[in-house]
Order: sequence, then C-alpha cells, then structure tokens
Amino acid sequence: MKSLYVQYGCGLSAPEQWVNFDASPTLRVQKTPLLGTILKKRLNTIFPSNVRYGDIIKGLPVDENSCDGIYCSHTLEHLALADLRAALKNTYKLLKPSGIFRCVVPDLEFSAREYVKALDKGDNQGSMEFMRTTLLGIEERPRGAKGFFTSFMGNSHHLWMWDKFSLANELSQAGFRNIRFCAFNDSKDDMFRLVEEKSRFENAAALECSK
Repeated sequence: MKSLYVQYGCGLSAPEQWVNFDASPTLRVQKTPLLGTILKKRLNTIFPSNVRYGDIIKGLPVDENSCDGIYCSHTLEHLALADLRAALKNTYKLLKPSGIFRCVVPDLEFSAREYVKALDKGDNQGSMEFMRTTLLGIEERPRGAKGFFTSFMGNSHHLWMWDKFSLANELSQAGFRNIRFCAFNDSKDDMFRLVEEKSRFENAAALECSK
C-alpha cells in the first residue's frame, strides 16, 4: 500500500511528495474558476498549484486511518480553543495506527519570558512588543470595503497561544501517545525532512506524537 503524508495549513510550502491542504480564503478564491483568474493580480499570495483547499476543523477529504504522517507548522495558534480540539480529533482519525503527527507553534513561554525580561529592565514598551510578537493585538481595525476584503482574505492573527506543556496536554486528551518535545529534522521518519523548515522551529514549541 502506498504511503500517504498530509500537511495542513501548508501556506506556500508544498512538497510534491506530500498532500498539502490550506484553508485560506485566498486559496479558495484562487481555486474558483473565472473569479480566481479575475482576482489573481489583486491577491497578495499565490499558492502553488498542488495545494488543495481543506479545513482540518471540518475534516479533510482524506480517508480515516490512512495517513502515515501528518504535519502542521504555525497553524494551530490561528484556531480558537474549541476549533483546536476539533482539529486534533480529526488529525487523530486520519492517522494509521502508529502514524506520526508533528506540529510546531510559536512558543508562548518564550514570549512571556521575553516580556518579563523587558519589565525587569524597566522597558515601558515591553507589553507593546509582547502584543506585536505574539500577534495577539490589533493595532488598527480594518475599515471600508478594501479593509474588510484584506481582513477577510488574511488569517494572520493568533487566537490561542501555546507552550509545549499545554499543547502536550491537548494532544493527550485527543488520544495521542508517545508525546515528546521535538526539534527540527529529528523524526525517525525521513519524510518529515521534506516538509520542515528550520526557521519555523526557532522560538517555537514543537511536538511529535503517534496514534
């Protein structure tokens, strides 16, 4: 049986050896006949042709118990808590028994410690930097038709931040086992080397687990 590796929230990183999904409204428009052609020049992001539209919260068009590996990088922090839990349950369903799931998110612990360091140094802009680096703050509310369109097409803000301990707990609650904190390219399955980027592991919480 042919191996199957799935990445969701892939953005522009879409290796041919993986089945790549993203739930960006921009991708949905791009994939729409005629409309995608008309708006292509106005879209800030053009996805590779092998990226499929798919929302892990609702479930991907992939058979249950079919995936040898699943990967997501800097995706889960863009989900509300309830949606994160739905995404993890759906991820678990897609994996084969003993299949591997690796995920990477910005590390809330790192950002919090940097914030406290700034406070200890008397930096009165520490909280401003914390809100910017964690993408939890909105400096200016989008206004007008153009602002609404830009806001709708993007999904840059973080809705729920994680450290490695809280994310490990959520993985455990979803049924995953063999949960460990991991590092760039340290998986025993070399397929993950095709999809991982070293920069995404910097100041991040990365975990590997299995079904």
